[in-house]
Amino acid sequence: MNNGKPNWWSRPSSTPEAARIPSPPPSGDGEGDFPLPAPQPRATPEPPAAAPVAPAEPPAPSVVLTKGDPQDRDQGRDQDQGGDRVQVPEQAQDPAPEPVPAPPADPAPAPQAQAQASQTQPLHAPDEYRTPPYGEPGPWAPAPPVQRLPGPVQPQQGPGHPVPPVPPQPQGPAPWGQYDPWGVGGAALPPAPAKRSRKGLAVAGALVFALLTGVIGGGIGAYVERNGGLTTVELPQAAAEDTGRAPDSVAGIAASALPGVVTLHVKGSGSSGTGTGFVLNTKGHILTNNHVVDGARSSADISVTFSSGETARAKLVGKDTGYDLAVVQVTGVSGLKPLPLGNSDNVRVGDPVVAIGAPFDLSNTVTSGIISAKERPITAGGEKGDGSDISYVDALQTDAPINPGNSGGPLLDSKARVIGINSAIRAAGGSGGDGEGGGASQPGSIGLGFAIPINQGKRVAEELIRTGKATHPVIGVSLDMQYEGDGARVGEKGKDGTASVTPGGPAAKAGLRPGDVITKVDGQRVHNGEELIVKIRAHRPGDRLELTLSRDGKELTKTLTLGSSQGT
Repeated sequence: MNNGKPNWWSRPSSTPEAARIPSPPPSGDGEGDFPLPAPQPRATPEPPAAAPVAPAEPPAPSVVLTKGDPQDRDQGRDQDQGGDRVQVPEQAQDPAPEPVPAPPADPAPAPQAQAQASQTQPLHAPDEYRTPPYGEPGPWAPAPPVQRLPGPVQPQQGPGHPVPPVPPQPQGPAPWGQYDPWGVGGAALPPAPAKRSRKGLAVAGALVFALLTGVIGGGIGAYVERNGGLTTVELPQAAAEDTGRAPDSVAGIAASALPGVVTLHVKGSGSSGTGTGFVLNTKGHILTNNHVVDGARSSADISVTFSSGETARAKLVGKDTGYDLAVVQVTGVSGLKPLPLGNSDNVRVGDPVVAIGAPFDLSNTVTSGIISAKERPITAGGEKGDGSDISYVDALQTDAPINPGNSGGPLLDSKARVIGINSAIRAAGGSGGDGEGGGASQPGSIGLGFAIPINQGKRVAEELIRTGKATHPVIGVSLDMQYEGDGARVGEKGKDGTASVTPGGPAAKAGLRPGDVITKVDGQRVHNGEELIVKIRAHRPGDRLELTLSRDGKELTKTLTLGSSQGT
């Protein structure tokens, strides 16, 4: 402190401060300012021999106030005090004296030494804090006694009794660590409580931190994965617009026809198959191919699924192998939408068409193409080997993709009218046969699909609904199917040795003979017996035909009226 007074410390130095202050020499002229004499020792009566005497204390130096004598500056530092100066030694201004460990306990002094010390030392120790009056003992701040570690106090012995030695004290913490200057007798402080281990808290904190980090990281990762980053990504997109399409577009045709198209699932004879059909009327009649339902043993084996997903059982109404057509019927189904029928005679090559079916059981599949050809004579079936399952079709050819499962589905014109029944395809790698697969090892669309003209299908369907059977137009001859020349040759003998020209039949009435070669039907060229059958099957019984034939190198023309036979 710089106010001219000594510093106050919480504990004394090892050497009393007053002992380090030198006493000024007495003034010779007696003009010193307020001299303060040092305290004089007082004579005390000699204590009894048995009583112990306290150890001697060094005398307290005096403090002198001066008026700033220049010579005094060599002995200490001057402090201003309103014109007067207090001479204080330099060492007294040190802020923090170095602590000195407490001296070890000394044995009790001898009685004679105690008596001598009591005659030369004052009764009170000087006040090292220099409280007023300076140099006099202070009643409220006595110098602390010599500190000793806690232990039993040895009683003092009288004359002639030796003082037992003090046993060595165990090493412990510094005595100042437990010293309480305001306590009674310097009692030790209670031991500090042991610190709790923080290892468990650290582990728990680490687990909580890891959990929170995982949750936050997972949330951020999910957000980034869902949104493609932390920032919002907005890509340009067309606004909502009218979803309506022109009626003659593929989308318009499909939207109009799909409610009338069904998918058929057939089980029987240890096998199952999938095909397509379409609704003919509100009574539940559905037209499809014969080879789609041929394996069904009863109506319980045929299931029909509409484009809406509704499913119903269907019964077989009738079928015909020669035309490869069949009709089934569902009951108890409301909201049926029959497809309108077109006219296949009005179709021209290049007209756009749309095919709908369930290729490979993929229901409601829509494909589009054009009419590639008309009156394409094809045959399908023949698995039985006797020819009873062969169908002869004067087909419409299309490049619209058709695959297994499309059989029985509608082929639509630009006005969503049925112009054909998809029935056969020519597959790559085949042996040249017709029908679905056509004997190919890899059945699939190569753009060669064939459909039964709806004019033929309509007639056969009407007969199947009425009677369950269909009639076939015939000319009443047996053809030589082994003939390799150009045209269809009438055989010499029929089956089982019968006549090749049926007596009283249409051909016999027109004048045809065995061995005649038919080359044209209504002016259209035929190259073999299968083509002749296809051309005849394209007509109704009772239709008139003009046949061009070759007999003995001559070309003849014969006109006949087609007869009728019951189909199978």
